Order: sequence, then C-alpha cells, then structure tokens
Amino acid sequence: MPLPDDFIFSQHNLQDYIDCPRRFQLRYLERIAWPAVQSEPILEQERHMQLGEQFHRLVQQHQLGLPIEALAEIAGGDKDLQTWWQAYLDYSPNDLPPQRKPEFTLTAPFASYRLLAKYDLLAVEPGKSVVIVDWKTNRKRTPASRLRERVQTRLYPFLMVLAGAQFNHGALWKPDQVEMIYWFTSEPENPQHFHYTEEQYRSDETLLREWINAIQRSADQPMLMTADLEHQCPLCNYRSFCERGQQAGTWENEVVDVEDAVPSVDFDFSQIEEIEF
Repeated sequence: MPLPDDFIFSQHNLQDYIDCPRRFQLRYLERIAWPAVQSEPILEQERHMQLGEQFHRLVQQHQLGLPIEALAEIAGGDKDLQTWWQAYLDYSPNDLPPQRKPEFTLTAPFASYRLLAKYDLLAVEPGKSVVIVDWKTNRKRTPASRLRERVQTRLYPFLMVLAGAQFNHGALWKPDQVEMIYWFTSEPENPQHFHYTEEQYRSDETLLREWINAIQRSADQPMLMTADLEHQCPLCNYRSFCERGQQAGTWENEVVDVEDAVPSVDFDFSQIEEIEF
C-alpha cells in the first residue's frame, strides 16, 4: 500500500518505524487491529495507562491556573496518582519561562508530508528561550542515552525551530534557544535536560528526511521485521501475527513510554496549530 499524500509523521509512528518497519506498516498503512495483549498483567497495564492520562490532565489544569486545592481532591482518589501529584508539586521544573502553553499541538509541512508534535508543556519567553517539558509516567526512568536517540527528542525541538515562530513574535527560534526537559514520576527530583544546538538541528533535519524518504520508497512492499526479537517482539501486539510468539512480555521488560503503548493514528485538526510555508 503506497504512503498516502496526506500522511502525518509523529513521534509515535516514526518510533514504530525505527523499532520495527513491519509494525509501522501493519499499524499505520494497513491499519490492522491485531488484538494481542501488549503486556502482562493486562489489568495493571490498563490501570497504569489510565493513571498516566489522569496525571497529564491534572498538570494541564494546574498550568492553566486551576487552584491546587481543587486539583488535590481529584488526585486524592488513588494512592499512586496522589504520590505523582505531590511529586509534581514538590519537584516540577523551576525557573521556566513565564508564558505557559500546556497540551499544545503543532504541525508543519516537511519533506512533502507533515510533521506533528503534541507538547505536554511549552514554556516561552519570546526573544530568549522556549522550553519543552514532557511528563513521563514510566515505571522506570529511561536512561539518558536511550532518550537521546528517541524520535521524540529529535522531532520536538526540530519542529519548534522549524515552525514555532508564532511563539517568538514571528521570528524563527535559533536552535540554541530551545531546551527539552523530561520529568519522571519515578525520579521527580532528577529531570533530564537536553539543550538543542545548530549541529543537532541539521542532523535531525537530515535524519527525519531520510526516514520519510525510506518509508515512502518501501510503503508498497512488505517491510522488514525487527531483528531485535528479545526487546521489541514481547511487547508488540503484532507478535502472533508475525509468528514471533504468543505470550506477552511483562511490565518488568518495559522499555517504551507508557503513553506510546497504544498510539493514536487519527488527529483532530480543529485542535492543531499549523504553520504553512
């Protein structure tokens, strides 16, 4: 199946392609809904994902100015969520730029298609800096070396430089004005900072273009399955479809972001800010 002209590339589908081209093809091009359980125990997995969604909503509401007292009542219904919420109040990043835009989605044309990023929080000071904050509810902190290579760490700052002029009085951001922070509920006192650079921007531009071109060339033929059977296949819901095992992996083997577990393939364009070139 050829790549549709209106296909949108996000951190989710690009990361799927990097992890396993065949999974990308099955999920986003053929849209096969294979019902295999991603990981065990399934009830605990679902609960953790729901808590992650609730935590993101709490933070969004707090960043929009809702009083802490009202939000505390919502967080108090679950012990784990209450722990995360208190950790956020105690250890959320300090000294962020003053203008806050939570849950902001940005898209722009690139390489004949479109790139999309949904930012948990943008903290902006026009003319000086923009900080991208991403709240991670993984059970384990992702190592910095792995985070650095994740699509999200490449795509989010790149798209901000490419198309974020609306946050800078119409002027393009310089790469060294952009920073990305990952904040972890598992280690709230130790966020991971990535400062963007001109060199990184050029490297990411080249790499993103190469990925998109490779996907376009191979979209209408069977894509290769991952060679990393040990880490990728046990937590993939297509493992039985590909004849790579029936048994789901466990949460102890979790190496991906919990919010990436069931990525969306559809977008509501009424909620998207777009820059046209």
